Amino acid sequence: MLELKDVDTAYGAVPMLRNVTISVGAGELVCLLGPNGAGKTTTFMTICGVVRAQRGRVELMGKDVAALGTENLAALGVGVVPEGRRLFPGLTVLENLRLGYDAVSGGKLNFEAQLDKMSSLFPRIRERLRQEAGTLSGGEQAMVALARALIGEPRLVIMDEPSLGLSPKLIGEYFEITQEIHRCGTTILLIEQNAEMGLSIADRGYLLVKGRVAQEGPAKELLSSKAAKSLYL
Repeated sequence: MLELKDVDTAYGAVPMLRNVTISVGAGELVCLLGPNGAGKTTTFMTICGVVRAQRGRVELMGKDVAALGTENLAALGVGVVPEGRRLFPGLTVLENLRLGYDAVSGGKLNFEAQLDKMSSLFPRIRERLRQEAGTLSGGEQAMVALARALIGEPRLVIMDEPSLGLSPKLIGEYFEITQEIHRCGTTILLIEQNAEMGLSIADRGYLLVKGRVAQEGPAKELLSSKAAKSLYL
């Protein structure tokens, strides 16, 4: 579903990613971990084609992202949850969800049926549909951002730091929903700083340190590794 092959990226003369190789297979939940400044968001931006790789290749569903173009990722079946939610604050919750639906589904699904699914998964969404997204609490915005990514039934969901700014209670709820989505068959790349929560629900993990993949492996093994413990525990 997703593969980065020997990817280098930079901001001007400043190197950010060095020889990064990551893969996410169909049906997997893969967690990309790293402390602040490790290059996690740069990896997200590179996957989405916002930042171009100087070397190497990024493929989504077997297609080269550089040739495909960022604007075509949703139609390919990719849903994204950017860092900071990035909702349209002046639009209602319903309008934000409709944008996510139109981008990914291409009208192939029934919008009302998909809205009912999201309302079941996120019960508070139904009562907030006519409310402007910018007036919601941080936790509510996080749920709307995830629902917007899911409502078109994407094949792959990429989540960048979804727990950022959430209370411990909301983080627990968010990861429970993420785990449920994965159980239903959605492939997920979870880019996260919260190692214990991320790896507790992941199949595999990658540890990014200073722009390089320092370690990779099954989630349980990675969480107990010396490298993860030295950075997080």
